[in-house]
Amino acid sequence: MTTKTSGPGVPANYDPLQFPAFAVTVDVVILTMSDSRLHVLLVRRGVPPFEGMWAIPGGFKRPTETLDEAAKRELSEETGVDGTTLLTQFGAYGDPRRDPRMNVVTVAYLAVLREVGAIAAGTDAADAALVPVSDALNGKLELAFDHGRIVRDAIERVRVDLELRGIATAFVGPTFTLAELRAVYEAVWGVHLDSANFRRSLLSEDGWVIPTGRRARPGSTGGKPAELYRAGRMWRHGGPIRYPQPNETRKERP
Repeated sequence: MTTKTSGPGVPANYDPLQFPAFAVTVDVVILTMSDSRLHVLLVRRGVPPFEGMWAIPGGFKRPTETLDEAAKRELSEETGVDGTTLLTQFGAYGDPRRDPRMNVVTVAYLAVLREVGAIAAGTDAADAALVPVSDALNGKLELAFDHGRIVRDAIERVRVDLELRGIATAFVGPTFTLAELRAVYEAVWGVHLDSANFRRSLLSEDGWVIPTGRRARPGSTGGKPAELYRAGRMWRHGGPIRYPQPNETRKERP
C-alpha cells in the first residue's frame, strides 16, 4: 500500500513509507556532587526490556512535543527532579542494535545541579536514586541499553567544560570553600590536586573567587572553619585550572 503525503512544500508523489521507520527517545544525564564524590541520577526500570536494571531517565518523544519538552517531561515524570532550565543537548546515539524493541535514535541531555532535591520514582521507573559515577562506569553497576557509554560521554563533556567553560561553580552553592571547589575538579578529572597550588591559582588574580567575610560551619574534627567565597566574573571566560597531563597533579592556567 502506498501512502502519499500532500501539502505546502511537499514534493509531488512523496511517499513516507518508502523510508524505514524509527523511533526517537531522549535520555537525561543529571550530575551532582555528594560527599565529595560525583554522582549520577539513575532510575531502575520497571518494565521490559532490561526490567530491574538501572538506566538514566528518559523515554520516547511524543509526536506533538519538541525534544526539549520531551526531556523535561521524562525527567520530571521518572524522578520528580526539576532541572529543566539547565538541560543542554550533548550527543545523539543511533546504533540500530542499541534497543532490542526497534530501531531507536536517542538524543542525550546533560545538566549539572548543585542540589537535586527530593527524588521520587514515577511512570515506568520502579526506583530512582543518586549513584556514584564510579559505580556506574567501573562495571559494579551494569546499565541498560548503551547508557554506560552515554554517561561516559557526559563525564568527558564535563571534564572539558571544567577548563573551557568554567562549569565547576555549577556544582557548588552560591558560597563555597576552596576545598569544596577543589573536590569538584578531583571528582570529575579523577586526579589529586595539591591544595596549596589550587588555592594559589584561585587567588592569583582578581575575579576568580571573592571572599564573603564569612566562614563555613565548624567541622566535626574541630579547627578553624574554612573561609567562604563566591564566584567572580572570570568564570565567564573558562576556569583557572587546566586538565592535568599524565604525571602531573595540576598546572596553572596560562
